[in-house]
Amino acid sequence: MAAATPNPPDSSPAETFTASRFTQGNFLFPTKLVISPLRVIRIKSRMFGSNEESIAMSKIASVHISTGMFWSEIVIESTGGTDPMASHGRRKRDAQRIRDLIEMYQAQARE
Repeated sequence: MAAATPNPPDSSPAETFTASRFTQGNFLFPTKLVISPLRVIRIKSRMFGSNEESIAMSKIASVHISTGMFWSEIVIESTGGTDPMASHGRRKRDAQRIRDLIEMYQAQARE
């Protein structure tokens, strides 16, 4: 009888957060953030194709949330010193959920 194998770290589903269309630069093609146990992906669609940027969960140094009256901006900095991943037009609760997911996945990886 084979031993049960533990779930791989990427077995939980990724959550996708879409920016509001009412914010600058997001009217036609809103930016999406995909948070998975292994990485954070920022997807900015355009007329022909898209631009994707990702940071491995183990390489995330900090998450900054700047809130305004209606919308929030989230900035994710990496340990490698590269340009931070920034995304604006998020609802406040979405920005907080993104931060909580990142912190949870990083804590799980340390165990």
